[in-house]
Amino acid sequence: MAGLTREHVRVAVIGSGFGGLGAAVRLRRAGITDFVVLERADAVGGTWRDNSYPGCACDVPSHLYSFSFAPNPDWPRNFSGQPHIRAYLERVTDTFGLRPHLRFGAEVRSLRWDAAALHWEVETVRGTLTADVVVSATGPLSDPQIPDIPGLDGFPGKVFHSARWDHSFALRGKRVAMVGTGASAIQIVPAIEEEVGRLTLFQRTPPWVLPRMDRRISGVERWLHGKVPASRALRRGVLWGLRELQVGAFTKRPNELGLIERMAAAHMKRAVKDPGLRAVLTPDYRIGCKRILLSNDYYPALTRPHVDVVAAGLSEVRGSTLVASDGTETDVDAIIFGTGFHVTDIPIARRVTGARGTTLAEEWKGGMEALRGGSAAGFPNFLTIIGPNTGLGNSSMILMIEAQLNYMADYLRQLDVLGGKVALDARPSAVRAYNDMIQRRMERTVWNSGCDSWYLDHGRNTTLWPGTTGEFKRITRRVDLSEYTVLRPAAAPAKATVSTAGAGRGSR
Repeated sequence: MAGLTREHVRVAVIGSGFGGLGAAVRLRRAGITDFVVLERADAVGGTWRDNSYPGCACDVPSHLYSFSFAPNPDWPRNFSGQPHIRAYLERVTDTFGLRPHLRFGAEVRSLRWDAAALHWEVETVRGTLTADVVVSATGPLSDPQIPDIPGLDGFPGKVFHSARWDHSFALRGKRVAMVGTGASAIQIVPAIEEEVGRLTLFQRTPPWVLPRMDRRISGVERWLHGKVPASRALRRGVLWGLRELQVGAFTKRPNELGLIERMAAAHMKRAVKDPGLRAVLTPDYRIGCKRILLSNDYYPALTRPHVDVVAAGLSEVRGSTLVASDGTETDVDAIIFGTGFHVTDIPIARRVTGARGTTLAEEWKGGMEALRGGSAAGFPNFLTIIGPNTGLGNSSMILMIEAQLNYMADYLRQLDVLGGKVALDARPSAVRAYNDMIQRRMERTVWNSGCDSWYLDHGRNTTLWPGTTGEFKRITRRVDLSEYTVLRPAAAPAKATVSTAGAGRGSR
């Protein structure tokens, strides 16, 4: 594949997960073919490429966790596993002819705004290119986070994160520690417990777990969805509508979640007969404050005689002995971290230098914020997919991604209408007003009800959207130019006429 030395493109997309591939499809559908997708790995898929741990699956129904413009009638289960989701993304790549735009092994080292040229200097490990617009779709679940545990460097056994699973390491008969009780951990524990010799779960905070209403999708259903598209659309619509109806309880009336708590408690009681273990596994916060997890086999796995639950976080490693914060000591051969990702301190932010000469990480040191989840003040022609306050607590992120892709498409249309060399920079006042609105609404939500979660940064919820996906779609339908400063080259006077020529459309 050709190198990237001094290539110039209309749009540079970073990442080839759902966000990056969706951006590429949306660009082509808008008639823009002058773009590249920069991917640090050697294949598409994003988090669904990286997370290949045993039991990995989605906790959103497949017919909702897929692009509206690329329906798949052949999902095998209500909640499909990682191999099927990754295969779906490969098919999207081929169906929409995206491979010529992909640049694998092209990790972005730095992005720097050139105010004189009104474009971005993009340095990758394969060379440098320039782009009029950059769309960052690296995603919040792309860079694993392993806590700084004293003595971990001296551990003689195997250590890896769930998102970097070492398939060459044989777990059979080993004494294994699972650190963390998040969405990955509750899938890994039941998937490996029959194989390992002993499994110790280090639980800092217990999660709320509901039954996983999973089943195989029958051949008749798949045939119907393939032959009658309306049936497929109806299924997706019902799944979407049910989740939209739930939003009010999360965002305005958290006390209504008490019934759901009782359902989760009953789910635990059916599997865990030991009242002592149930007490250890019962959360002390309102359900929904942290991410609600789905599993039918997590609780049964914890009752096995060779599985131990340590109700404390890992605080120290002494050789092959792990010491919990309550003093419990456990000897293990391997440590698996299910400790999440860099969500509120996304690494790409340290590599982006904007118009004021500061990095995005520096601008966000007090907490992330962006206009309509995508535009940060001082970073012209830079859009983030799955940016601040676009996450969801109960529905499909693909809905939010598609809404942001519509905003991206209109952003580029506005640049074309303005004509000539031009850039848009979000006004600080607009960013501030938008985020003040978000934080005011966040005060009533269950996510701000008192628990400590990865949703929060400096005490502010900078990750989730406090409304319905329908509302977010409406507010990102069009770019409001009054929320932006229009930038033109300093030496060139502003044009009196408006050009409708498709600047940057088609191949250069």
